Amino acid sequence: MGEAAEKKTAWDGIKPYLEPAPLAALFLGISSGFPFAMIAATLTTRLAEAGIEKSTVTAFALTFLAYNFKWLWAPVVDAVRVPLLGRIGQRVSWLIFTALLVMISIMFLGSLDPTEDIAMVAAAAILVGFAGATFDVVIDAYRIELLEPHQLGVGSGMSQYGWRIGAAAAGATALVVAERYGWSAAYTVCAFFSIFAIATGIVMGEPKRRIAPKPLQGPVAAAIAYVSPLAEFFKRKGAFLVLVFVLIHKLGDTLANLTFRLLFEDLGYSKDEIAIYDVGVGFWALLVGVFVGGFLYARLGMKKSVLISLVLMAVSNFSFAGLAAVGHSNLGMAAAIGFENFASGIGGVCVVAYLSALCNLSFTATQFALLSAAASILGRFLTGTTAGGLIEGIGYVNFYILTTVLAFPGVMLFWWMMRNGLVDQSLGTAGEESPVENSG
Repeated sequence: MGEAAEKKTAWDGIKPYLEPAPLAALFLGISSGFPFAMIAATLTTRLAEAGIEKSTVTAFALTFLAYNFKWLWAPVVDAVRVPLLGRIGQRVSWLIFTALLVMISIMFLGSLDPTEDIAMVAAAAILVGFAGATFDVVIDAYRIELLEPHQLGVGSGMSQYGWRIGAAAAGATALVVAERYGWSAAYTVCAFFSIFAIATGIVMGEPKRRIAPKPLQGPVAAAIAYVSPLAEFFKRKGAFLVLVFVLIHKLGDTLANLTFRLLFEDLGYSKDEIAIYDVGVGFWALLVGVFVGGFLYARLGMKKSVLISLVLMAVSNFSFAGLAAVGHSNLGMAAAIGFENFASGIGGVCVVAYLSALCNLSFTATQFALLSAAASILGRFLTGTTAGGLIEGIGYVNFYILTTVLAFPGVMLFWWMMRNGLVDQSLGTAGEESPVENSG
């Protein structure tokens, strides 16, 4: 009987991905990914086509700042009720409201001519960034509250699949439509990618796991809305160590990731080789990694799967030290890129699921926005200020060895927290196996 119970089929591995909540996460991810594409490659192509100076085009990278600072207004999503729409539920009403805001802002951006008023185009792009970042806050909160604790890994994987599908599909659609009917039509068509999130909210309804925070009134309400999520988090045992882990666990990975193209350029790879191995092999390796990450999380549980993913992400940096030592090698590039993206796919699922489980269901939007921002801020700062100088000073091989070493303090800290029970003790209500069934 024990052996029969342990027998698993291929269907057992696929079935969790077909449950309603993970499928909802897929469609939410599609809507989450497309606004980013509209102000990334799509807008860059449009500005270049219009003959805008390269210095001006690159300055548009500032429109992404909203995604880095979305935690500043995330408490509004948790605490403020949307007028009129609020009657259908806090999360669903915000989902519909921000989806419509994204649609309107993207259509407005598409209606402008960069050659006539580049400043207005910049303002419109910033509006899309703000709307898209707020949309992300709502989608993350809705996804976490919709998924049961055992579904967080699979749900995070489906969300990542959706994000990439949405970003790629919107980018391709924009180019195809623009070629035939112009950029205004292209942006208008792409704006309707928001419909995936709206439809998901209407079909799935308000998440049953959501716990409505206490109503806030009076002049100090805004301050309380900001302080309460932080106060609740730091009341937990081991909260400070968890925060240290969140800050440092991606340090080596982030420091390495943004330098790969520099390495490829210096090793003499052609654009075709980069397209085939970095974009092509990397994309499929990432998709496989995302699936494996969801599978590991479901089979091994949160702690073991996160630890495995952290080790894999750390070791993947070392593969680029090997590539730098070997020199120009297509096989070496394919192996390094494939391993790195495979490890990133697993880590993206397992670590994001862990960050989701750290949230309190009364402050999901605020706490996840803070945790996700903290997870990348230190690495991005160091990459922007020291990566180039380090490569010039110690060379690529030693640089990637250093990034591997920098990844292991996060691995060791998580292992230590596992051994001492702090991983379990610091979880929020989103990670509890018996969640409160209170609907807000």
